[in-house]
Amino acid sequence: MNTKPMDPYEALGVKRTATDAEIKKAYRALAKKLHPDINPGDTAGEERFKAVSAAHTFLSDPEKRRRFDAGEIDASGAEMPPRDYYRNHAGTGQENRYQSEAEFDDLGDIFSRAFGSRGGGAGGGGAHGMKMRGADVQYHLEVSFLDSINGAKRRVTMPDGRSLEITIPAGIEDGKTLRLSGRGQPGFNGGPAGDALILIAVLPDLLFERDGTDILLDLPISIDEAVLGGSVAVPTTAGRVNLRVPPGSSSGRIMRLRGKGVAAKGRPAGDQLVRLKIVLPDIIDDDLKTAIEGWHKDHPHDARSGWKGQT
Repeated sequence: MNTKPMDPYEALGVKRTATDAEIKKAYRALAKKLHPDINPGDTAGEERFKAVSAAHTFLSDPEKRRRFDAGEIDASGAEMPPRDYYRNHAGTGQENRYQSEAEFDDLGDIFSRAFGSRGGGAGGGGAHGMKMRGADVQYHLEVSFLDSINGAKRRVTMPDGRSLEITIPAGIEDGKTLRLSGRGQPGFNGGPAGDALILIAVLPDLLFERDGTDILLDLPISIDEAVLGGSVAVPTTAGRVNLRVPPGSSSGRIMRLRGKGVAAKGRPAGDQLVRLKIVLPDIIDDDLKTAIEGWHKDHPHDARSGWKGQT
């Protein structure tokens, strides 16, 4: 059963005055903590993860955020009643409160009043003969990070029960909307059907992050790989490749894999930026301690020399 979406600011734990950067930071922290791959079988955590993803997608749309802040739409994106709606009807008596002052027998009467027609027939030019476009339908689709980069096909069930096959274009960004022409609600009296609007929410990945057309990855390396260098297998969004780590590489060094970033249609492919991270053994044995002590004795080295925090 679908429940009413919670306030997107509350879902992310940020204030309404939060900047885009603060919202993104809060989302990434929560998404990594709640990711289903980290918490298998945690149904409540998975629902919280979905709520966080939906909130981030919602607030990443500047127009939706503006309209939500202004009280024009709710957290699901649905239109809110005009602010004076209830005030206009509050004095009509308890039994008639929130009802329209006019009475209509059916939809035909509504259209007749709205368009000034009393005949109602197609020959008379009444509302019953008007061609009207069908309504658009919206759908929130979560896609994996890799599918957003490489593209994919997904079959989804729309709110009205229809099944649609959706082509996810390679390189699509979080918060973008796909428009499927004519796949919305049918029109009236032969009018065109509305469109299906597919709002894309890209799920965070445990390894990769995206920065424009570049892909970011932290790569753990051992102390001997850092000192001596070597060839290391590195995951990319298209499979593993070998990366040559230069001898004497420090933590934080950025290695660039050209053309291994986002290859969106009509744009040159970005790069994958690999940030090295030296990881020491869980247990420092005597051999390692002896080697390091001997080296340090003969080769004193100040790692913080020239560091700004030294002064």
